[in-house]
Amino acid sequence: MSEPPAIAHWSDGLGRGRRLWLAALSGAVAAFGLSPFELWPIAWAGFTGIVLLVAVAATAKGAALTAWIGATAYFAVALHWIMEPFFVDAARHGWMAPFALALMAGGLALFWALPGWMAARLVPGARPGLRLTALAGLLILAEAARATVLTGFPWAHPGHILIGSPLLALAPLAGPHGLTLIVLGLSAAIAAALILRPLLALGLAVAPVVAAVVAVAVVPVDEAAAPGAPVVRLVQPNAPQHLKWREDMIEVFFQRGLDLTAAAPLEGGAAPDLVVWPETALPVLLERSDAARARISEAARSAQVLLGGQRFEGFGARNTAALLAPGGMILQVYDKHHLVPFGEYMPGGALADRLGLRGLAEVLGGGYAPGPGPAILDIGGPLGRAFPMICYEAIFPGYIRQVERPDWIVHLTNDAWFGRFSGPFQHLSLARLRAAEQVLPVLRAANTGVSAVIDGRGHVRASLRLNEAGFLDAALPVALPPTIYARTGDIPVLLLVSLATAAGLLVARRKRPLRRA
Repeated sequence: MSEPPAIAHWSDGLGRGRRLWLAALSGAVAAFGLSPFELWPIAWAGFTGIVLLVAVAATAKGAALTAWIGATAYFAVALHWIMEPFFVDAARHGWMAPFALALMAGGLALFWALPGWMAARLVPGARPGLRLTALAGLLILAEAARATVLTGFPWAHPGHILIGSPLLALAPLAGPHGLTLIVLGLSAAIAAALILRPLLALGLAVAPVVAAVVAVAVVPVDEAAAPGAPVVRLVQPNAPQHLKWREDMIEVFFQRGLDLTAAAPLEGGAAPDLVVWPETALPVLLERSDAARARISEAARSAQVLLGGQRFEGFGARNTAALLAPGGMILQVYDKHHLVPFGEYMPGGALADRLGLRGLAEVLGGGYAPGPGPAILDIGGPLGRAFPMICYEAIFPGYIRQVERPDWIVHLTNDAWFGRFSGPFQHLSLARLRAAEQVLPVLRAANTGVSAVIDGRGHVRASLRLNEAGFLDAALPVALPPTIYARTGDIPVLLLVSLATAAGLLVARRKRPLRRA
């Protein structure tokens, strides 16, 4: 089957080497849509470049290679912070950092290579629009698979470039994969127009900017909190990871947390009803923390305290959030259930232990064991019921739908592992997306930052600077009524994409290929 004239023209004009270089450039540009840059119109152009270059590849092998190169560049730039944990103990682990980034970026890019190959193989001689439609649909489904395969890694989806745009307002309707559908669907449409009708491509490229302006004008800005709302204090002790567990610094950081807890409210504000400390902020095991909890209770006065710590249950260590009553008694605990592979545990279990392999974030020997699953903390009174997430769990959108709908979300994290540049801000962005999806406020206590109060629209109402010690008092923002995504999750979008992609492939296979003039 011969290629359509328009595709053949683009393919012959570019050449293989130039196509691959442009794919790498497009992927790198696409990564600038994520935090801390949030240059989403430019990132959209990058994704358009990738799908265009994949679509005009002359062979299925060339399409797969082009997709892999573009995606590898995208993930390498977007996830370069993955090297930071290896430099916490640079003498032991620093040499692994570039290999970790290369394996991560190249491995995730395989989820793009397969759709590239399939689109070219299954739609060899169809019109450009059908080939690009198939490619976009397959890429969206591949991104959904990336979010679940091998425990999943739903970080840096194409749709995440919209978190920093007014189009975040679509999250309660579309969810994360719906945002990816919007980004890749429009990218494919622009690419098809560039091949066939360049002037139409210009109009399509302006569409997201127009939509963003409309979103700003139409989407209401909610009040941050109702009158008389409870006040929550977020504590940010700022313990750098390379010092956090050093014997001479443990008491320093613990005392800093106590001082921030005991500090008077700013500008005559109300005393907090709840104080939240970040992940693993308690310097001793929870079951041996009577003295430490007494000091925390004294600093918190009449407020309850939610803090991150560690505990043993049987022979398994747990990464835990504990709710303390005034006086220090443990009221409830929640154990992190989705652990970080190679960080909090080593895949392989007993074999990894025998080989002396440990996760980078292991503090207790043998790594952590997962908790039973998502849960609710019933704090009581006006604070109601909170859905806890510990660090990594905030990147997964579906867990909150496994419990009865809470009143708000609380996120305890230690982003000191993520460095001082993009990692902490991308993690904050994902917490914003969780808030917007569920139209629920998220209160986030982070060891080194960014601690923040996020309303149900995903807007950051207040925050502390990265790598600064401090506290933030804020009234709890209002929860909004659940919308489509909060009720249905990802199934409608993925079903729609699956049906549309299958229909497109069926039409393409039945359509006679265009012949060269």
